Amino acid sequence: MASPRDLYPGAVPLVLYTLWRILIFVAALVLGYLAGLGSWLLVLVAAVVAFAVSYLALRGPRDAASLWLAERAERRRAGRGARDVDAEFEDAAVDGEPDGRRDDAGPAH
Repeated sequence: MASPRDLYPGAVPLVLYTLWRILIFVAALVLGYLAGLGSWLLVLVAAVVAFAVSYLALRGPRDAASLWLAERAERRRAGRGARDVDAEFEDAAVDGEPDGRRDDAGPAH
């Protein structure tokens, strides 16, 4: 079994980007509270400010997170084909085909 370090080498950019966004939101909440905003207006203003600041200030982490997600999706797509071939071989072996191949691609009945 692969260790988590093998599955996620280095820091996971999506987690770092999310943590930065949460930190910015909390900072906006604190500043809004100190400015005297209350209840729902405080949360609304903090959300808008956090969105604007993270959009402007976190371009690098956002791009790294997007790239990481795209590469992960590509690896999953590439791995899915290899698993299908392996699954077909295993199905054929269970069905008793001598060379591990099946004539049909459907499930065995």
